Amino acid sequence: MTKKDIKRRDFIKLLGVGAGSVIALEITSKMKSARATSSAVNDHDGERSWVMVIDQEKCIGCGYCVEACKASNDVPPDLAWIKVYEVEEIGEKNNYIPVSCMHCAHAPCVSVCPVGASYYRPDGIVMMDYDLCIGCRYCQTACPYQARTFNWETFEGENPAVPQWGEPDVDRRPRGVVEKCSFCYQKIDRGLAAGLTPGVDPGASPACVTACPTGARAFGDLNDPESPVSKILANHPSYRLKEGLGTGPRIYYLPSNGKTEEVS
Repeated sequence: MTKKDIKRRDFIKLLGVGAGSVIALEITSKMKSARATSSAVNDHDGERSWVMVIDQEKCIGCGYCVEACKASNDVPPDLAWIKVYEVEEIGEKNNYIPVSCMHCAHAPCVSVCPVGASYYRPDGIVMMDYDLCIGCRYCQTACPYQARTFNWETFEGENPAVPQWGEPDVDRRPRGVVEKCSFCYQKIDRGLAAGLTPGVDPGASPACVTACPTGARAFGDLNDPESPVSKILANHPSYRLKEGLGTGPRIYYLPSNGKTEEVS
């Protein structure tokens, strides 16, 4: 389990605009994406728009999402694509906030990449082309959410998260590249090809969503008013991390109120 205790002031920094975010914006404004199509898909002109909703009231900080992610994406044991932070209590309830790649609509990482290794899919998922990545780490510096990790060493040997938390269904990344959450695009694409619905059918949904024992995570197509995420966001207050930066994150949070409520 990957869990970090942070103080109130650090949590405020996570929600607000820190010095690193200002630097990221400056870098973003000075560099252009190497992919000519980035600006076109930046405004979600695809048929689908995948988003995730995390209910902090239901999140118990168990770290199941972290381990399932490591297994399905064959993440090195010393790295994590999801970090679970413990923040101040609300009422008598411990409060947690999981953070990973936000798959931003206007992603600084895409803007600063000099070789086009970070790019948008038409459905909004921010992807990495590991064959193109040169390891400059501009994207890692530009990310306001500290959601990217760098492979300093080649990952060899067994993955301790396998098979208890799942089996890998993507290739391991090489040494010298930056890696991050991909919304388990491989499961989404495979599921859609099989006629499954991401966010509804486990086989077509991100590993972190299906592994959550309390149902704190929801996933789906925001363009579909009948999807789980559309219904949740239409009926519950939500927020996104660092919205003021204009990044347009695709992960929404339902704030905890210290009470247990069913979200449907």
